[in-house]
Amino acid sequence: MVTKHVFLLSCIGMARTSKAITQLPPTTQASIERLGADLAVARLRRKESLQSWSRRMGVSVGTLLRLEAGDPSVGIGIVATALWLIQRDSALGSLANPEDDLGAIEQDVREAKKVGRARARASAEARIARSKAAS
Repeated sequence: MVTKHVFLLSCIGMARTSKAITQLPPTTQASIERLGADLAVARLRRKESLQSWSRRMGVSVGTLLRLEAGDPSVGIGIVATALWLIQRDSALGSLANPEDDLGAIEQDVREAKKVGRARARASAEARIARSKAAS
């Protein structure tokens, strides 16, 4: 039944899709698909039908099927609602925690090293200038 719905949804087609969605890195797409599959398992373990779960979420059955199939065009609010239903929405608050942003931390370290080298160079030049002035 689910595969029938997914097939029908894929045949319907959607309006223009954002480049951000069509150019997702494969690992990101796989993570989204895994999240959708995990949400489907959570719904099934709770013995909830597509109809009742979609009603509780405030979305159509088709949207729920797209979410569970890992469709990256499903809105983040819908994903958050699904996570709320399984009491996992609090995890959203730490996904982009600045303290865990390794790219930004590495950039901060590179900038600090650059500033440190510039200050060391300026200090050395000042010492040389003082030494010449004293001579």
